[in-house]
Amino acid sequence: MAFLSYRNVRVAGMSVGVPKRKVCNLDVADISKDYDAASFVEVTGVKERRIGELTVSDLAVPAANQLLDDLGWEKSTVDGLVVVTQHGDYIVPATSCILQDRLGLTKECMAMDISLGCSGWVYGLSSLVSMMSNGNLRRCLLICGDARRRVEFKDPLFGFAATVTALEYNEEENEMCFHLGTDGSGYDAIIIPDGGARNQITPSSFVPQEIDGREYTPLQSRMKGMDVFSFGITTAPKSVKKLAEHFGFDYSSYDYLVLHQANMKMNNMIAKKLKFPIDRVPSSMWNYGNTSSASIPLTIATQLKDACSNGTVKLLCCGFGVGLSWGTVALDVNGIIISDLVEVEE
Repeated sequence: MAFLSYRNVRVAGMSVGVPKRKVCNLDVADISKDYDAASFVEVTGVKERRIGELTVSDLAVPAANQLLDDLGWEKSTVDGLVVVTQHGDYIVPATSCILQDRLGLTKECMAMDISLGCSGWVYGLSSLVSMMSNGNLRRCLLICGDARRRVEFKDPLFGFAATVTALEYNEEENEMCFHLGTDGSGYDAIIIPDGGARNQITPSSFVPQEIDGREYTPLQSRMKGMDVFSFGITTAPKSVKKLAEHFGFDYSSYDYLVLHQANMKMNNMIAKKLKFPIDRVPSSMWNYGNTSSASIPLTIATQLKDACSNGTVKLLCCGFGVGLSWGTVALDVNGIIISDLVEVEE
């Protein structure tokens, strides 16, 4: 059972980088075979998205620089960098190596990538905190997000973002508790079929195929919507309950439940199953859509900035999706620095 707990590491700050360009779903006439634009927005909760000719490193660099300035951290003091993304700048090398150089971090900085999506912030946090908890790494950055440079404007759920979470060693910090899980039998529920080692690129990789009334090439992500929906509303509440039971706490006593921003209908059902008040389940998808591994920290940074910057807040965060994988973390944040939103020009 993947239950983990670590002490001595605190969240020091967060920042978010998004493209400046906005796309409004209300302006997309043929947004879905099942809904008109207004109905789609009402059901999914996604009105606007940010997209543009940018990569995740393009978004991360100004966001990270802003956060480091706001924290007053010298770049020479950053010991580690973990990047969680499904759309790295290149297949090889790792985007973390590129960002180490672009950010001007020292050559002694540990850097690595994790290839995960919706659960990625929780997985990345658990990995980095585990390496920091003994004090060998003192200050680290966790960068999460996805940006694909070129994407159909009519792809109605997904937006681009990169988030930066700054972590620091602190012997007085309370423990973070994690529950992590995987069901790889559902690997094809969210998938880009071509472009990896198994299905290498051929001329047919560029030929559109109709799937659920929308055209995708095998180099574009496609999703079995109902399978993912069923997985999310079943697995997420179970993970929260298992975490609370294993570590012996009352999850309803937490200030906020921050869910991966999949869609509004799914998240409302998860909150209902947990009997968690909906006014304590913040959402950012109205303005930013589903931003993959960025969605949980983006929601904290944009919706809970005042609360997290001015006192102690108890957070339950749950990510679930591609893999299929999931992760839940219980943590306290106290007086963290949250930078203003960074809008990046193309």
